[in-house]
Amino acid sequence: MQSAHRNAPPPDLRIVSIESVQAHEEHDNQRSDPLVERLRNETVMINPPLVAPMGENEYVVLDGANRCHSLARLEYPHILVQVTSYESGYVELDTWRHVVSEWDVDGLLAQLEQIHDIDIEDGQDAEAVMHFILRDRRILAIKAAVNNTHEKNAALRKVVKVYQRNARLNRTAINEPEEVWELYPKAIALAIFPEYQPADIIAAARYRAYLPAGISRHIIHGRALRVNYPLQALRDRQMSLSEKNNALQLWIQEKLAKRSIRYYAEATYQFDE
Repeated sequence: MQSAHRNAPPPDLRIVSIESVQAHEEHDNQRSDPLVERLRNETVMINPPLVAPMGENEYVVLDGANRCHSLARLEYPHILVQVTSYESGYVELDTWRHVVSEWDVDGLLAQLEQIHDIDIEDGQDAEAVMHFILRDRRILAIKAAVNNTHEKNAALRKVVKVYQRNARLNRTAINEPEEVWELYPKAIALAIFPEYQPADIIAAARYRAYLPAGISRHIIHGRALRVNYPLQALRDRQMSLSEKNNALQLWIQEKLAKRSIRYYAEATYQFDE
C-alpha cells in the first residue's frame, strides 16, 4: 500500500455504541486481562481505538481490540473511537511478527505436532499459512489444507494459541531475525505471517472469522493519541448518544481554543505504553 500524505487531516473522533464495533481478531488475554483491571481505576481514555465503517452504524476495529473487549467486559454502553477508512489514503495495512520467548523449541514443536490438521515442513513454502524462523536459523513452514481466508485464519488461531498459552508473546515490526535475537535474549522463534488485504479484515469482522490476536498492523497517519477523554462520560447511561457526541465536539473545540492539540508529522517511538 502506498505511503499516506505527509499532512494528515484532523482525527474524526466519535462516541459510538460499544455493540457497533466489531473485532476482526481475537483478543489477547495476556493484554486484555491486565487492561480490564487497569481500566477499573482509570479516569480517562488515553488512546481511542481506531475503527473503519463496515456498514450503517457498524464499524470494524482496526487497532484497539483489547480496549474494546475490556470496556465491553466492564459493561460500558459507549466507547470513544477514531473513525477512518482504507480509502482515505491515510491507512496502511501490514502484519506484525510474533517473537516467541521463554519456552523451548522442543516443547513448541511437540505442541504443534498435536494439531491434527497442519503439517510442519522444513524450509520456505509459498503455500504455507505461516512460517517460523528458529534461533538456530532453521525455517519451518506451517501448512494446512485450506481453501479460503476463513479456513486459513482458523488454522492460524490454532497455531498461535499453542505459544500464547505456553510462552511469552511480543509483537515486532523488525524483519531481520538477528536483530530480534539481540533485542529478545530469551526468544526461541519468530513467527512470520502472510499479507492481508482490507477486504480480508472486513470479512473477518463481518463473518467472525477472526485472525489471531496481534497479526494485522494498521499504520494510521493522523492518529489521535493521549486524548485523555473522561471515562465517566462514556459510562453515563442517562445521556443519549447524540448528547454525548455534542459534548465531545464542545470538548474538542475547547482543546483547540487552548492550543492543547499538536500535530506531529514524523514517525515516533513512545516509551510509556
